[in-house]
Amino acid sequence: MQKFPMTAPGLKRLEDELRTLKSVERPAVIRAIAEARTHGDLSENAEYHAARERQSFIEGRIAELEEITSAVEVIDPSTLSGEHVKFGAHVRLVDEETEKEATYQIVGVHEADIKEARLSISSPLAKALIGKKKGDTVSVPAPGGDRSYELLDVRFGG
Repeated sequence: MQKFPMTAPGLKRLEDELRTLKSVERPAVIRAIAEARTHGDLSENAEYHAARERQSFIEGRIAELEEITSAVEVIDPSTLSGEHVKFGAHVRLVDEETEKEATYQIVGVHEADIKEARLSISSPLAKALIGKKKGDTVSVPAPGGDRSYELLDVRFGG
């Protein structure tokens, strides 16, 4: 079985979502289906079909989350150290073209969220950064052409 590296907060977010789906969303959709059934002819009942579609999505997501959470390998970035980028590192970069700075944490595929500055370890930028250290420059293929970034800082922990 393939293991998924993940931080403890990332695992907690997935477990919370799973708990909500099982204890709140699933019972709510079952009630909605039961209510829609009381409205008569199911073949032309939009509420019934919408509820069944929602149920299908919920059950699929529950199965997906159960599979992921059973195969997680929790890695605590606070126990890591060093000057090279690896899983769990917080990296501060500057885009050499625009001079814009950004800070990201390199995290597992299933916990990545660019809006929260959590960069998937499988992303092109993270792949380019792995093994690099402060002062190094990386080039990353992008739709508008390669982008170059200078690595300003690498740290581990909170």
